Amino acid sequence: MHPAPSIIAFTVLSGLGFGLLAFLGIGLPAVTGWTAFAFFAIAYSLAVGGLLASTLHLGHPERAHLALTQWRSSWLSREGVLAIATLLVMAAYGAGLVFWETRIAPLGWLGAALALATVVATSMIYAQLKTVPRWHHWSVPLLFLGYSIAGGALLAGQTALAAPLLLALGAGQLAAWQAGDTRFSRSGTTLATATGLGDRGRVRSFEKPHTGSNYLTTEMVHVVARRHSGKLRIIAFLLLTALPWLILVVLPFSHLLVGLAVLSHLAGALVARWLFFAEAEHVVGLYYGAHAPASSS
Repeated sequence: MHPAPSIIAFTVLSGLGFGLLAFLGIGLPAVTGWTAFAFFAIAYSLAVGGLLASTLHLGHPERAHLALTQWRSSWLSREGVLAIATLLVMAAYGAGLVFWETRIAPLGWLGAALALATVVATSMIYAQLKTVPRWHHWSVPLLFLGYSIAGGALLAGQTALAAPLLLALGAGQLAAWQAGDTRFSRSGTTLATATGLGDRGRVRSFEKPHTGSNYLTTEMVHVVARRHSGKLRIIAFLLLTALPWLILVVLPFSHLLVGLAVLSHLAGALVARWLFFAEAEHVVGLYYGAHAPASSS
């Protein structure tokens, strides 16, 4: 699928923001006053900024609020409802920390749970799609949670937790790449099954459905060359996991180095999320001559 910058920014930034809110909700770090205000400002900037970025991908952003009415059937709507609930609960919780230096623990726990539930809802927007076999798997919500929790630990300054979480995230991402590469072929979806003409012999396209581009070719049909995909995976892994882990574990502690680890992790997350969308083979691509395996050209 074609990676839209707004959706990449949305999923990465909001995941980090809600991850930090989850840690603040459970009292990590144990901050009050202006220090707490600074942490909440970062968390809200990332979470709200990511959510606002998602509206840039809508044909009519001014109608975005209407999506909240479909929470019974739409994961997008559930995500919006959960996001608003999280921000409201955490605003009340944060106010106690900032203005009265009082931590209302049950309110924080509720906000943390809502924050992680929001991340799961975001992931389910993609994991529910049977038409994208690479995404239609239980590992997608776990991976989204992994990004949110590991990034949140980094932003919260919980380096002792962040180091093993980064390793777990890196291992999960490597496993997801490897398993995802064969998921389309293992789904058994071909042009023959898509058209229902498989019982008549070998099926192939005589011509593409359109002579020019359209919404489907722009949004759903995107093939990444295998050699480029491999290089980007290495870059993503190094920035996402390896470099931050080395900074946290091997080098002496300093706030400047932790900041560098955060920036490295963010850059790696952006590259990995670009690949998440770019490598996703939508079955509609079969009608346009795209194949499940990545092109070697």
